[in-house]
Amino acid sequence: MVVHLLLPGYPPASHLMVDAGRLMPCLPVVCHMDSSIVLFGPPGAGKGTQAGRIVEVTGKPQVSTGDMLRAAVAAGTELGRIAKGHMESGGLVPDDVIIGLIEERVKESDARNGLLFDGFPRTVAQAEALAQIAPVSLVIAIEVEDESIVGRITGRFTCGGCGSVYHDLFRPCKIEGICDECGSSNFKRRADDSEETVRSRLAAYHEQTSPLASWYEQRGLLHRIDGNASIDEVGFRISKILDE
Repeated sequence: MVVHLLLPGYPPASHLMVDAGRLMPCLPVVCHMDSSIVLFGPPGAGKGTQAGRIVEVTGKPQVSTGDMLRAAVAAGTELGRIAKGHMESGGLVPDDVIIGLIEERVKESDARNGLLFDGFPRTVAQAEALAQIAPVSLVIAIEVEDESIVGRITGRFTCGGCGSVYHDLFRPCKIEGICDECGSSNFKRRADDSEETVRSRLAAYHEQTSPLASWYEQRGLLHRIDGNASIDEVGFRISKILDE
């Protein structure tokens, strides 16, 4: 007879079998605290803010492909040299290089309880590759309508003096044209925050990344979050999911 037990003193996701009087480990049940989490959503959805909160709650290191690429290039690794060649030529870094970097990253000591993947995977093909090298127990999709995204991004501007970030609607200067923090009147708007650029980025997101939602939903991992709520409310909803 085989009986499944969950015993004190063992990791919460570990099960043991009693078989002929012996305790034998079963396949572990993946839980949020000992495997990786994927966070994705359209540009301007607030992933960066919420990623920081998830790191605080779970202790999982936050990684993005951009971070890994820059680190590999700076370190001069073989994959870094390959990636640098593609980046300098203006081309996209191939998936096999990205996956190679992730394979290296998950072997580092701080990744033993999983990682928080911020903005990766971007395609179903990348998700399939990730599933082979890093167990994922939770996928959080922050969803915001396109028109809201356009309003969020095109309204941003930054103080050229101290770098404080403002928004035409959500965080205007207390005195128009004067930075609240340093008193500068020199403000900048990023060229890639134009409406045309934002809509182009959104189109690419819907074509490449949106299908991830269905892929992860079919596997019972997806949790959709309404990103139109306040920052604190979005954070609260994510915290409830992490506690499940």
